[in-house]
Amino acid sequence: MVLGWTRRRTGHGTKKKQPRDLDMEALIPNHFLCPISLDLMKDPVTLSSGITYDRQSIDTWLEAGNFTCPVTNQVLRNFDQIPNHSLRRMIQEWCTQNKHYGIERVPTPRIPVLPMEVSEILFSIGASATRLDQHGCLECVHKIKKWGAESERNKRCISENGTASVLAGAFDSFATDCIKRNATVCEEILSALSWMLPAFDEEAHKYLGSQASLHGMVWFLKMSDDLSVKQNAILALKELLACHDRNKHVDALAEIGGVNEVLFDFIREKISPTITKASLMVVFYLVSSSSSSSSSSKSSEKIKSAFLEMGLVSILLEILVDSERGICERALGVLDSLCDFQDGREKAYANALTIPVLVKKILRVSEMATEYSISAIWKLCKCASSQEERVLVEALQVGTFQKLLLVLQVRCGDDNTKEKTTELLKLLNPYRAGLECIESVDFKNIRRSF
Repeated sequence: MVLGWTRRRTGHGTKKKQPRDLDMEALIPNHFLCPISLDLMKDPVTLSSGITYDRQSIDTWLEAGNFTCPVTNQVLRNFDQIPNHSLRRMIQEWCTQNKHYGIERVPTPRIPVLPMEVSEILFSIGASATRLDQHGCLECVHKIKKWGAESERNKRCISENGTASVLAGAFDSFATDCIKRNATVCEEILSALSWMLPAFDEEAHKYLGSQASLHGMVWFLKMSDDLSVKQNAILALKELLACHDRNKHVDALAEIGGVNEVLFDFIREKISPTITKASLMVVFYLVSSSSSSSSSSKSSEKIKSAFLEMGLVSILLEILVDSERGICERALGVLDSLCDFQDGREKAYANALTIPVLVKKILRVSEMATEYSISAIWKLCKCASSQEERVLVEALQVGTFQKLLLVLQVRCGDDNTKEKTTELLKLLNPYRAGLECIESVDFKNIRRSF
């Protein structure tokens, strides 16, 4: 088997034509090839078995749960990877000698960060945060970000050694002191935390869920002019609310002035897809939270009422008319949660786009979008009063009955969705006589509710 780089050379002169194309090939020495990938090694390392591999390939092999050498099949005594500098220099010299074949020189790889180095830098961050030493903490955070930018291996090593909880603790310390005075270091901490998602442990959630940290993140959402800072803050907030103990965080957020308004603005203005998706998820957690305590229940009702008064239902329906899959799924989830209580359903009844748009999304976006759409329609139809029974007629007119039959036929959704689909068919069936179905309604160019 011949392995190598091939360059096809053709004549470009006007006076003399080449009789035929010439294939120019540089043969790669076999000992330059990784036994796993059969590609030229960029970072050769030797295992305890004495066999050399490319670092990325052997990392993938070991991370898959293998404990043996791929070539010899013997059990490895340890997982140490010794850089083979001699072989790497030979590969680089070969690349330089064959550069006329279009071969680029293999860059000298950086030495991967070790867990001990990560532990040392985390100790320095903790000490700097205790002293409220911005300069010292910034240097350490910059070093972590530099390590992470060098390779995915470094990122894994940093994330797996408790970095998120230490950074979250530092953010809490500086935010407790004064978020405005310590804005620079807090921005850098959020930036470093952003690529560790979703590797937050319980301790990181505790620090980020403190009153000072929540105020700090909301402050960045409202006051920062840097789009990346806003994005890092909303992503951290989304990760915090995704935990199982989100109700106490919802209560704390409800006490922070302006948080509902800034989230609503992010959704309405569509600053960036990432911020829009994260904002929709934060709103989803806020409006779908439930707790047995009276204080948490009041906080949830207060948040829902605030969003409804700002016109969130209309904004969601406008988004659903023409949005990509990720945004559409999240917007449907928020709309479905708002339909859980009477005020939310009344806003939905009052908008002429509600039923047509929800029906349009069934079997058109994803299984998750179909489940949310059916759930919202079920809530609207099941809870409709005698004055609001027109929603059942409207649902039939836009083809809901046919869509629901198709959902059952293709077995889309979980058992709960199938139960709601069956119940909806029973609710709609008495109104079918004499009603014609509008097969398809194009809402692509509709930008606002009637």
